[in-house]
Amino acid sequence: MSRNIAKKNDIRTQGYVLKRTNYGEADRILNIITPFGKIVAIAKGVRKSKSKIAGGIEMFTLVDFNIHKGRSEFGIVTSTKLIKYYGEILKDYQRMELAGLILKKVSQAAESSDSVEYFYITDQGLKGLNEGWNLNLIEAWFWLHLTQAMGEDVNLHRDINGKKLVVDQRYDFDSNMMAFCENEYGEYGADEIKMLRFMATAELRLAKKLKIDNGMIEKALGFARIVAHI
Repeated sequence: MSRNIAKKNDIRTQGYVLKRTNYGEADRILNIITPFGKIVAIAKGVRKSKSKIAGGIEMFTLVDFNIHKGRSEFGIVTSTKLIKYYGEILKDYQRMELAGLILKKVSQAAESSDSVEYFYITDQGLKGLNEGWNLNLIEAWFWLHLTQAMGEDVNLHRDINGKKLVVDQRYDFDSNMMAFCENEYGEYGADEIKMLRFMATAELRLAKKLKIDNGMIEKALGFARIVAHI
């Protein structure tokens, strides 16, 4: 999907702009998530009306970036090429709000840990939002995968005592232990746990094909928010 170009101090990569900050009279500092991790770069003169790279730093846009890495802590964006603009997101406030949340949380997570999964999570989430998939499903999938990318160990196979989860038992979830605990009146049974396991490992495009009702999706979202400490 992405590659380094031959020149040592130049990087060519696909990426999404997570955050833009005005800098000086006409520049912007960009936080970009790429398959290599997060890159911080300056887009010089991008706020001028005749800037050739302005169209390539829009939010919710997959872009091919050329970035020069010099002695500064920031790279310099030398060119951009738009690959895909997810404009459908902007037509619905709820989708736009969730897209903004995805970018914000990925940006925050990438500050403290470096995971190649952050690009994948962003890419899948924006595609799903642009194509009109179920909002609760997208959000549940996002929190589950972001939590894992950040290194949180969510045990979907054994309970807090290390026993394998069984189909004829119901469970609650202990957010401190990040594991299930037995409770005959618990919220989670075999169907819910099977769904959560699949969502936590599958691509979003596959998770959306699950034949589950809105109630199950809402339960998955509730669980995902718990493990993400939302």
